[in-house]
Amino acid sequence: MSFESNVKLTITLSNPSLDADEQERETRNLLREIRDLDVESAELVGVAETPLGSKAFGGFLLGVLQAEVSIANFKKLLGFLGDRLGGKSIELEVEANGKKLKVKASSREELTAAIEQAQKFVAGN
Repeated sequence: MSFESNVKLTITLSNPSLDADEQERETRNLLREIRDLDVESAELVGVAETPLGSKAFGGFLLGVLQAEVSIANFKKLLGFLGDRLGGKSIELEVEANGKKLKVKASSREELTAAIEQAQKFVAGN
């Protein structure tokens, strides 16, 4: 595997107790924090890329963001997500080497397992 390859992550936050404005604020805060890490890009997902069953808010999908990171920084980003999102319901889609992995987590333990699965997936194990 080439270390120049980047890993694309789609992170979907799911918190039914938040209204649309609160969900939007939480997503934008997470996006800002991810941009402070060493990532190639991080952005909200535009409505044009709407997955089936998603809700849109202000031209962007509610609670959905994408990040692209180098293989070298992938583990650091996953560690950050584990610390920041432990105990929250999220869906993580990882795309690397032309393959995709989609995992869901709604507890710290599930998120830890999902992160380990994503790391193995990217490593090709």
